[in-house]
Amino acid sequence: MIPVRAFLPSLLRSVRPRRADLPWIAGYAVAFLVSHHVAAIWGGQGFYSLLYPAAGLRIALLWSRGPRLTPAIAIAELLVQTVNGVIVPGAPGWIMAMIGVARPPLTYGAVVWAVRRLAPHLRSTLGVAPMPFAIGSVAAPVAASLASLPWALWHPELTGADGASRLVASLTNFMVGDLLGVMLVAPPLLWAVQGAPGWRGVARIDRGRMLALGEAALVLGTAMALAVLLAAVGLGTPVTPGLLAVAWIGLRFGRTAGWCAVLVVAAITLPFTTGPLPLAERLALHMSLASVVVVGYLAGSFSDAQAKAQVDLARRDRMLFQAERLKTLRAMSVAVIHEISQPLSTIAIEASHLRVIAADADPEIAEAAALIDRKAATLSQLVRRLRRFGGRAVDEPSALPVAALIDMVAALVGPEAKAARTVLTIDPIDPNLFVLGQEIELSQAMVNLVRNALQACDGSVGIAAAREGDMVRIGIRNRCAPDQAMRPGMGVGGLVARAIVEAHGGTLTRQANAAGDVCAALTLPLAGAGQ
Repeated sequence: MIPVRAFLPSLLRSVRPRRADLPWIAGYAVAFLVSHHVAAIWGGQGFYSLLYPAAGLRIALLWSRGPRLTPAIAIAELLVQTVNGVIVPGAPGWIMAMIGVARPPLTYGAVVWAVRRLAPHLRSTLGVAPMPFAIGSVAAPVAASLASLPWALWHPELTGADGASRLVASLTNFMVGDLLGVMLVAPPLLWAVQGAPGWRGVARIDRGRMLALGEAALVLGTAMALAVLLAAVGLGTPVTPGLLAVAWIGLRFGRTAGWCAVLVVAAITLPFTTGPLPLAERLALHMSLASVVVVGYLAGSFSDAQAKAQVDLARRDRMLFQAERLKTLRAMSVAVIHEISQPLSTIAIEASHLRVIAADADPEIAEAAALIDRKAATLSQLVRRLRRFGGRAVDEPSALPVAALIDMVAALVGPEAKAARTVLTIDPIDPNLFVLGQEIELSQAMVNLVRNALQACDGSVGIAAAREGDMVRIGIRNRCAPDQAMRPGMGVGGLVARAIVEAHGGTLTRQANAAGDVCAALTLPLAGAGQ
């Protein structure tokens, strides 16, 4: 538990912008100022806009740089709105105006934090990228408009609307404008920041892509023609054909194609809503467009998430096949070890006896006997460890001393570290630290992480373990090139390690900084904790 007195300073340190964040915040303030004025073209009920691009800028920055920037973004928006004259310090109601300006970014930050926190725990496609961002993109505008409702009821003058119906219309404008701003602006910004993964392969033109492009154009064109035909016969402007078209394109070709489809629909629809339309008609068009945009992007994100899940399943299947081969190899090695353990034990006993009787002999003979004894003892210890490693008893969970577990890992990777000319250091470990688990699986997880560190380090890998409340934290640290340190992921070995650690009720995290310092940390429950 963190002491209450130390909680606030710790929280302030966690949300304080870093030096690398300052250009992003400054750029956001400028972009927010520009986009806020652009939004006035689609001004709706009260001071809300039916297309608010600033919302897309906001969630793109929060998602790419993390929700820790929420206070900084809120301050940036407060400063911009002060420059715009929305907030006039000292004027009547200026504090309420500040709350009204700060509330949306704070709500967006809370939603992004909640979605990113909950997504890893979802066992369905909803937790697979890019679905978490798609969910957050829909949830944030809805949450922001709902958070505004109590304040609007308490101070209706804040929305510039009088009466319940106009108040509801004003908040609906707010939600629709933010939804459109988020869905149309945030995806391309994130693709640009992340190295354009959404556009990867789009530039390659082959027969398959040409057919896909033709199919998407045919579906979307047919839907638009049908909508025009229905409108011409007096049935209004139906949204269903466009909705079905973008949903089909998103499900068939992914979120990039889905976003491009909704962009085409938006480019056709938005110019008509900039003119002098009645509020109800403009709101209806934007609500229809918001439905198309949300469905299209969610469908595309779901398709991409399904594809990624299939890739992960295929990789896990390959790992299972490899595991079956390893089980066969394990059975063979156990048989071989059993055959050589008995004669090797005899050799070790005889070598020890030879060292004793040769102690008074010629120094050269005594030294040779001692060397034979040491090598035989080392081989015997290695065979015993391998026999235990391949035995059935270790498959059962048991209380494992952390110090002994780390010693076993060090013995297994020691030859690799020596071959790589890497110094493997182990900090002093409390002998009273025990974890409950399967020794071989936990050893495998740690071996994988140490091997990752050996392959990427600059000559030194350290292992440390300490108690943190009811948990044990085992850290494997190394230093590598800064660009390699900031690269996400830990490879297949890291995926296996994560699966093992999470199956034991723990977590695996990887922390890196710009200097190249990397630490992979396993956090496991203490044996007996919570009992």
